[in-house]
Amino acid sequence: MKPLIDTRKLLLALALILLGTTQLCRAQGSPKPVAQLDSVEPHENIYPADADANQQLAEAVKRAGPEHKRVLLVFGANWCYDCHVLDHALHDGEAGKIVAESFLLVHVDIGEGEKNPGLVKEYKIPLDKGVPAVAVLDASGKLLYSSGEGEFEAARRMLKKDLVTFLNQWKPAAR
Repeated sequence: MKPLIDTRKLLLALALILLGTTQLCRAQGSPKPVAQLDSVEPHENIYPADADANQQLAEAVKRAGPEHKRVLLVFGANWCYDCHVLDHALHDGEAGKIVAESFLLVHVDIGEGEKNPGLVKEYKIPLDKGVPAVAVLDASGKLLYSSGEGEFEAARRMLKKDLVTFLNQWKPAAR
């Protein structure tokens, strides 16, 4: 008994339809694919064990006013892959440009959850929601934003455009 449909012809027809659809989309100017934050090789010591986060924060707040910048606190740890992804994104591309121009970046090491508990509490960082977590301070050190719902915890799935939007939302107003 002969099959009703020739499989080779069916596959060829499907391939031609797919090719035609792809070319039609390109011709109509379909949007570019949505870009997530880049994957990274976590080898940097972005949270040095001997760093004094309180001192670094005080120095950043002291500089923020004269430099017309805000302070961006990033709570995390070296063991956290998403912390490395976010750190790379904060130094790369459009987001990196915004950070360099508008923020002073301070890493706050949480270790295994035991380090810098005073800063974690003061800046309303719920570690049970995961890290990285972010706080934005104005030039006087006042808390403007805290990622209290774990918004940055899955940085590897964040979209670049969403990070840029976030940074633009919290950068200081132009003079």
